Amino acid sequence: MAHSPFAGIFFDLDGTLADTAPDLVNAANLLLIARQLPPKPYEEMRPHSSAGARGLIQCAFGIDTKHPDFIPLRDEFFINYEQALLVHSSIFEGIHDLLNTLDDAKMPWGIVTNKSERFTHPLTELMGLRHRAASTVSGDTTAHPKPHPAPLLHAAEIAQVDPNKSLYVGDDIRDIVAGKAAGMKTVAAAYGYCGCAEPPQDWGADFLVNDPRELLAIVFPK
Repeated sequence: MAHSPFAGIFFDLDGTLADTAPDLVNAANLLLIARQLPPKPYEEMRPHSSAGARGLIQCAFGIDTKHPDFIPLRDEFFINYEQALLVHSSIFEGIHDLLNTLDDAKMPWGIVTNKSERFTHPLTELMGLRHRAASTVSGDTTAHPKPHPAPLLHAAEIAQVDPNKSLYVGDDIRDIVAGKAAGMKTVAAAYGYCGCAEPPQDWGADFLVNDPRELLAIVFPK
């Protein structure tokens, strides 16, 4: 295995390691169906999956977090999602090969997501990722979620990796903001949900990939 300029690599979960949008969108559409409203097309909802309940409820109902109906809708969404975490979700093609290569090279890798531990732990367990990862940090593990750097710094500390020698991969601009604030090099995962207004090439990431397999050339440059 070629030498790497990095001591560790960390990944966002939804839209980066795993395509979880099918089950997230279903949880949101169940809210609409329960209110005798037509479900939204998957293609319309998918880009909002990186923002979780907040983004999907906003897309489905056109309301933000300040609306009085948001909290009860969010809580119902969480129940829907918890009951069907891994029905149609899957690891992105190419990720298994990438992680196997990292494991073979004995390079620590971890997961840093804004998903609550309530969902992160069972989902990564079901996907066979939890015990392979050197660290798994959720949105409620530290005092601040991304784009604050605290979750990334915590993940690096658990993995015993210098954040200044680490790489962070994510499919949302807040991932890039968090990675830079933590002193990490950043990769925009353009194959993910990319639900924010700015296109991935404008996020200011150090690298951009259109396929997970492209990460190998970044981690292990020739």
